[in-house]
Amino acid sequence: MSELPELPERDLPPGRHRLLKEHLMTEIRHEQPAPKRGRLLRPVIAAAAVATAAAVAFVVLPSSGGPQTDVQPPTRRSTAALLEDIALAAEHEKSYGTVRDDQFVYVDSKVSYAQSGNGRKTTIAPAHRQEVWMSVDGLHTGLVREAGTPGHSVPPDVKPGQVGWDASSFYDHVKTLPTDADAMYAYLARTATKYSDQEKGQAVFVLVGDLLRDSIMPPQQSAALFRAVARIPGITTVEHVKDAAGRPGIGIARTDPDNPLRDEWIFDAKTYEFLGEREVATKDNAGVKKGEITADTAVLRRAVVDRAGQRP
Repeated sequence: MSELPELPERDLPPGRHRLLKEHLMTEIRHEQPAPKRGRLLRPVIAAAAVATAAAVAFVVLPSSGGPQTDVQPPTRRSTAALLEDIALAAEHEKSYGTVRDDQFVYVDSKVSYAQSGNGRKTTIAPAHRQEVWMSVDGLHTGLVREAGTPGHSVPPDVKPGQVGWDASSFYDHVKTLPTDADAMYAYLARTATKYSDQEKGQAVFVLVGDLLRDSIMPPQQSAALFRAVARIPGITTVEHVKDAAGRPGIGIARTDPDNPLRDEWIFDAKTYEFLGEREVATKDNAGVKKGEITADTAVLRRAVVDRAGQRP
């Protein structure tokens, strides 16, 4: 039996993008030799970690409710119909009004990961608070605070006109995205394949996750995004899931064709509000059992504020 690919190595600085780190790491590998290793999947960019060549740890979080079952066909409605319900709800979301370039998008979350690396035993940290302040225009230094830490600044490293801006979730970028589903899907496919060598559908799914995470999006762009997702092959519905805060919901999921993981976006089953994300192991591999949750998040609050560090 062939050996399964390793689970992805992981660093998780909020507000950064898996797709962009994959592109950056490819560029770095072109410039300097690297040891042979398993393929990186869905990484998150961290300029400081790359600059210091710091080791990156993969994460493994066991399910609190025991192993999860495989994805089953939806029992109440098709995945496309669910995505249309989510899109209709997005169209009627409250607008944030006038957003200034010098403001920050604030996202308050609950997250839980486990870390291991360098031969160490996997350790599981309890769910904790994470606060992110992202620059609206991508030109101002942001901030990340984790429970029990003083926080650290996040200097802007992808600016308008630079490589990577077209895949970023800064508000000044996402507000320019198409409001038509056809044009939105064309943008997603073009941009995802530009920065990733993953299978096309998976690259698009990862890019959408980047746009949903630690950001806000105007209602019309948000609706177009979910209608475009319905065109990605291989997406399915997962019933009766919970986010990191224990809130029940329904999931839109896709299994990675090249790695033993399944991504899930969790939505409230009644209001269709985006609640958070999960990542679930689909096979026993690298000390992780099938059904274990390898990442778990819950978005508790989003707002626009005047400065990094300010709470609404």
